Amino acid sequence: MNEFWIYFKLGLTHVLDYNAYDHVLFLTVLVAAYTFQQWKNVVGLVTIFTLGHTVSLVLAAYDVVHANSEMVEFFIPITILITALYNLFTAGKKNTSRLTILYITTLFFGVIHGLGFSSFFLSTTGSKGVEILRLLEFALGIEAAQLIVVLVVLILAFIVQTIFKFSKRDWILVVSSIVVGLVIPMLMANWIL
Repeated sequence: MNEFWIYFKLGLTHVLDYNAYDHVLFLTVLVAAYTFQQWKNVVGLVTIFTLGHTVSLVLAAYDVVHANSEMVEFFIPITILITALYNLFTAGKKNTSRLTILYITTLFFGVIHGLGFSSFFLSTTGSKGVEILRLLEFALGIEAAQLIVVLVVLILAFIVQTIFKFSKRDWILVVSSIVVGLVIPMLMANWIL
Protein backbone atom coordinates (compact mmCIF):
# COMPACT_ATOMS: atom_id res chain seq x y z
CA MET A 1 0.00 0.00 0.00
CA ASN A 2 2.92 2.33 0.71
CA GLU A 3 4.19 1.98 -2.88
CA PHE A 4 0.71 2.86 -4.16
CA TRP A 5 0.91 6.24 -2.41
CA ILE A 6 4.41 6.86 -3.75
CA TYR A 7 3.29 6.52 -7.38
CA PHE A 8 -0.10 8.13 -6.77
CA LYS A 9 1.62 11.14 -5.21
CA LEU A 10 4.10 11.26 -8.10
CA GLY A 11 1.16 11.53 -10.52
CA LEU A 12 -0.56 14.11 -8.33
CA THR A 13 2.50 16.31 -8.04
CA HIS A 14 3.30 15.90 -11.73
CA VAL A 15 0.13 17.81 -12.63
CA LEU A 16 0.11 20.21 -9.69
CA ASP A 17 3.81 21.13 -9.87
CA TYR A 18 4.20 24.90 -10.18
CA ASN A 19 7.09 24.52 -12.63
CA ALA A 20 5.16 22.16 -14.90
CA TYR A 21 2.06 24.25 -15.44
CA ASP A 22 1.54 23.01 -19.00
CA HIS A 23 -0.99 20.44 -17.73
CA VAL A 24 -2.93 23.13 -15.90
CA LEU A 25 -3.00 25.38 -18.98
CA PHE A 26 -4.16 22.53 -21.19
CA LEU A 27 -6.88 21.44 -18.78
CA THR A 28 -8.03 25.03 -18.33
CA VAL A 29 -8.63 25.61 -22.04
CA LEU A 30 -9.96 22.09 -22.49
CA VAL A 31 -12.84 22.66 -20.06
CA ALA A 32 -13.29 26.44 -20.37
CA ALA A 33 -16.43 25.93 -22.48
CA TYR A 34 -18.13 23.66 -19.93
CA THR A 35 -20.20 24.10 -16.79
CA PHE A 36 -21.06 21.91 -13.82
CA GLN A 37 -24.17 20.70 -15.64
CA GLN A 38 -21.88 19.11 -18.24
CA TRP A 39 -19.78 17.27 -15.68
CA LYS A 40 -20.00 13.94 -17.55
CA ASN A 41 -18.42 15.47 -20.63
CA VAL A 42 -15.73 17.13 -18.50
CA VAL A 43 -14.85 13.91 -16.66
CA GLY A 44 -14.83 12.08 -20.00
CA LEU A 45 -12.37 14.56 -21.51
CA VAL A 46 -10.10 14.44 -18.47
CA THR A 47 -10.14 10.64 -18.44
CA ILE A 48 -9.39 10.48 -22.19
CA PHE A 49 -6.41 12.78 -21.62
CA THR A 50 -5.18 10.55 -18.78
CA LEU A 51 -5.63 7.49 -20.99
CA GLY A 52 -3.49 9.03 -23.75
CA HIS A 53 -0.90 10.08 -21.17
CA THR A 54 -0.80 6.56 -19.72
CA VAL A 55 -0.62 4.83 -23.11
CA SER A 56 2.47 6.84 -24.04
CA LEU A 57 4.09 6.03 -20.67
CA VAL A 58 3.42 2.31 -21.18
CA LEU A 59 4.85 2.44 -24.71
CA ALA A 60 7.95 4.27 -23.46
CA ALA A 61 8.33 2.00 -20.42
CA TYR A 62 8.33 -1.09 -22.60
CA ASP A 63 10.66 0.45 -25.15
CA VAL A 64 8.05 0.51 -27.93
CA VAL A 65 8.46 4.22 -28.66
CA HIS A 66 11.41 6.52 -28.37
CA ALA A 67 10.51 10.18 -28.27
CA ASN A 68 12.82 13.02 -29.16
CA SER A 69 12.49 15.14 -26.01
CA GLU A 70 13.12 18.41 -27.87
CA MET A 71 10.31 17.66 -30.32
CA VAL A 72 7.93 16.65 -27.55
CA GLU A 73 8.73 19.78 -25.52
CA PHE A 74 7.96 21.79 -28.64
CA PHE A 75 4.67 20.00 -29.34
CA ILE A 76 3.30 20.28 -25.79
CA PRO A 77 2.74 24.06 -26.04
CA ILE A 78 1.42 23.51 -29.58
CA THR A 79 -1.33 21.26 -28.15
CA ILE A 80 -2.26 23.96 -25.65
CA LEU A 81 -2.24 26.65 -28.34
CA ILE A 82 -4.40 24.60 -30.72
CA THR A 83 -6.97 23.96 -27.98
CA ALA A 84 -7.05 27.64 -26.98
CA LEU A 85 -7.38 28.76 -30.62
CA TYR A 86 -10.16 26.24 -31.15
CA ASN A 87 -12.01 27.82 -28.22
CA LEU A 88 -11.44 31.31 -29.60
CA PHE A 89 -12.87 30.39 -33.00
CA THR A 90 -15.82 28.35 -31.70
CA ALA A 91 -16.87 30.35 -28.60
CA GLY A 92 -20.58 31.02 -28.65
CA LYS A 93 -21.22 28.87 -31.73
CA LYS A 94 -23.35 25.76 -31.77
CA ASN A 95 -21.21 22.88 -32.97
CA THR A 96 -22.53 19.34 -32.67
CA SER A 97 -19.20 17.73 -33.60
CA ARG A 98 -17.29 19.68 -30.94
CA LEU A 99 -17.22 16.89 -28.36
CA THR A 100 -16.17 14.22 -30.87
CA ILE A 101 -13.34 16.40 -32.15
CA LEU A 102 -12.27 17.17 -28.59
CA TYR A 103 -12.24 13.50 -27.55
CA ILE A 104 -10.02 12.54 -30.47
CA THR A 105 -7.61 15.45 -30.12
CA THR A 106 -7.54 15.16 -26.33
CA LEU A 107 -6.46 11.51 -26.59
CA PHE A 108 -3.72 12.44 -29.06
CA PHE A 109 -2.63 15.42 -26.95
CA GLY A 110 -2.53 13.15 -23.89
CA VAL A 111 -0.08 10.90 -25.75
CA ILE A 112 2.14 13.91 -26.51
CA HIS A 113 2.04 15.16 -22.90
CA GLY A 114 2.79 11.65 -21.62
CA LEU A 115 5.82 11.37 -23.88
CA GLY A 116 7.06 14.63 -22.38
CA PHE A 117 7.05 13.06 -18.94
CA SER A 118 8.17 9.55 -19.85
CA SER A 119 11.92 10.08 -19.44
CA PHE A 120 11.47 11.57 -15.96
CA PHE A 121 9.06 8.82 -14.93
CA LEU A 122 11.38 6.10 -16.17
CA SER A 123 14.37 7.64 -14.38
CA THR A 124 12.29 7.82 -11.18
CA THR A 125 11.24 4.18 -11.40
CA GLY A 126 14.75 3.07 -12.18
CA SER A 127 14.36 1.09 -15.39
CA LYS A 128 12.51 0.28 -18.54
CA GLY A 129 9.75 -2.29 -18.29
CA VAL A 130 8.29 -0.81 -15.11
CA GLU A 131 5.30 -2.75 -13.80
CA ILE A 132 1.91 -1.88 -15.25
CA LEU A 133 0.57 -1.57 -11.70
CA ARG A 134 3.00 1.31 -10.98
CA LEU A 135 1.93 3.06 -14.18
CA LEU A 136 -1.73 2.69 -13.22
CA GLU A 137 -1.06 4.05 -9.72
CA PHE A 138 0.68 7.01 -11.32
CA ALA A 139 -2.25 7.45 -13.74
CA LEU A 140 -4.70 7.53 -10.82
CA GLY A 141 -2.65 10.32 -9.26
CA ILE A 142 -2.73 12.22 -12.54
CA GLU A 143 -6.48 11.73 -12.85
CA ALA A 144 -7.09 12.96 -9.29
CA ALA A 145 -4.92 16.05 -9.81
CA GLN A 146 -6.59 16.82 -13.13
CA LEU A 147 -10.01 16.58 -11.53
CA ILE A 148 -8.85 19.04 -8.86
CA VAL A 149 -7.69 21.49 -11.54
CA VAL A 150 -10.93 21.08 -13.49
CA LEU A 151 -13.01 21.61 -10.34
CA VAL A 152 -11.17 24.88 -9.68
CA VAL A 153 -11.72 26.02 -13.29
CA LEU A 154 -15.44 25.15 -13.12
CA ILE A 155 -15.82 26.98 -9.80
CA LEU A 156 -14.10 30.06 -11.23
CA ALA A 157 -16.31 29.87 -14.32
CA PHE A 158 -19.40 29.67 -12.13
CA ILE A 159 -18.30 32.66 -10.01
CA VAL A 160 -17.33 34.80 -13.00
CA GLN A 161 -20.46 33.95 -14.98
CA THR A 162 -22.89 34.17 -12.06
CA ILE A 163 -21.57 36.90 -9.78
CA PHE A 164 -19.71 39.06 -12.30
CA LYS A 165 -22.29 38.40 -15.07
CA PHE A 166 -19.80 37.40 -17.76
CA SER A 167 -21.45 35.58 -20.62
CA LYS A 168 -20.21 32.06 -21.25
CA ARG A 169 -18.80 33.23 -24.59
CA ASP A 170 -16.84 36.06 -22.92
CA TRP A 171 -15.51 33.67 -20.26
CA ILE A 172 -14.24 31.30 -22.96
CA LEU A 173 -12.67 34.15 -24.94
CA VAL A 174 -10.92 35.68 -21.90
CA VAL A 175 -9.60 32.38 -20.52
CA SER A 176 -8.43 31.17 -23.92
CA SER A 177 -6.75 34.51 -24.69
CA ILE A 178 -4.91 34.46 -21.36
CA VAL A 179 -3.71 30.92 -22.03
CA VAL A 180 -2.52 31.91 -25.52
CA GLY A 181 -0.54 34.74 -23.91
CA LEU A 182 1.01 32.32 -21.41
CA VAL A 183 1.80 29.58 -23.91
CA ILE A 184 3.56 31.74 -26.52
CA PRO A 185 6.68 32.17 -24.31
CA MET A 186 6.67 28.39 -23.72
CA LEU A 187 6.54 27.85 -27.45
CA MET A 188 9.35 30.30 -28.09
CA ALA A 189 11.52 28.76 -25.36
CA ASN A 190 11.13 25.31 -26.96
CA TRP A 191 11.32 26.43 -30.59
CA ILE A 192 13.07 23.93 -32.83
CA LEU A 193 15.44 25.33 -35.43
